[in-house]
Amino acid sequence: MQEYTQTLQKIVLERMDVSRELTDQELWELIDEVIMEHLSPMVSLHTREAAGQQVFHALRGLDVLQELIDDPQITEVMVNGYEHVFYEKCGRIYSWDKQFASRDRLEDVIQSIVAAGNRMVNESVPIVDTRLRDGSRVNIVLEPVAIDGSVITIRKFPAQPMQMSDLLRIGSLSGQMADELRALVTAGYNVFVSGGTGSGKTTFLNALSGYIPSDERVVTIEDSAELQLRGIANLVRLETRVSNLENVSEISIRQLIRTALRMRPDRIIVGECRGAEALDMLQAMNTGHDGSLSTGHANSCQDMLRRLETMVLMGMELPVSAIRAQIASGIDVLVHLGRLRDRTRKVLDIMELDGMTQGEIRLNPLYHFEETGEEDGRIVGRWRRQNSLIHREKLSAAGLEEQLA
Repeated sequence: MQEYTQTLQKIVLERMDVSRELTDQELWELIDEVIMEHLSPMVSLHTREAAGQQVFHALRGLDVLQELIDDPQITEVMVNGYEHVFYEKCGRIYSWDKQFASRDRLEDVIQSIVAAGNRMVNESVPIVDTRLRDGSRVNIVLEPVAIDGSVITIRKFPAQPMQMSDLLRIGSLSGQMADELRALVTAGYNVFVSGGTGSGKTTFLNALSGYIPSDERVVTIEDSAELQLRGIANLVRLETRVSNLENVSEISIRQLIRTALRMRPDRIIVGECRGAEALDMLQAMNTGHDGSLSTGHANSCQDMLRRLETMVLMGMELPVSAIRAQIASGIDVLVHLGRLRDRTRKVLDIMELDGMTQGEIRLNPLYHFEETGEEDGRIVGRWRRQNSLIHREKLSAAGLEEQLA
């Protein structure tokens, strides 16, 4: 098959009209014409269709990756050099039986990906984050930084973002928890979502955003635009920019947060806090932008608080007590997500920040997931309600206090 497609692709390229851009339909007609002329009648119809598809993907798509990108059940695609491709499907990783024709072909695909995202990657800038046209997140590391060949990691997102009803259906949280989160987001509580890699933070943030009243002005800030907010007409989406050799200056998340404050937002959503921008995010939460949302990598709610302290110190030398006071007054609720050993993603903890005692932030646990056993390889458990919300001022102001017991 690879020999077929390489030969057919070469002939199609020779016949293409380089003076203009062919439409997809015209390209398909040209591919079909070449196949009819150069493949033996003894070649099966299935082989002809597969060869034509691969030639089209090589010229217009992502070559051998396009089939994986088009599969809605595949959530992650991993390229380790031109010869090794892996993918994640239904929570398990498999090896793909196809590979790129050569190292140069992989480099061509990499350059087409970054060009489509208005980014740049080369020997002087060998690492880049970008996205595909469908919103999938892409990380690229070129060799020789990647010792065994250039690496592409693609995190796919569903065409239709998951709503809270979808998360309830698959058992990521309980109905009572969803109702309480609806009230908290609607009333303007500042919510921070934490979790490890692949725990579903962006998906959960999208679902939470569905509770934002449709008449509010929302500004989203991300390294690479992934959020898919629906139902908000007054929405501004901002994305960072990296510097390049053409005198294009960097635009950081910190700059975007400061700019967003001048855009008269009701709420600010920062896709993920990784560094010094945590300070700016906390200051925004503390200066009247109630209902703001963000995420961060951590192994627990307590760990997220410690990481926030570290991130703030990256931006400014402040006493730890002052940083903790900023965190305690800025963030109202922490939601911690986890990916369990059976590959399912669940809300593990919801905690309220309840001020400070002797220099330490007090946490008021609201919900905790407890495992009760396993059935057919799947973890069984329940969410235990631990305490009631203490700070109800925002609920009262929004007329929603009666919704929470």
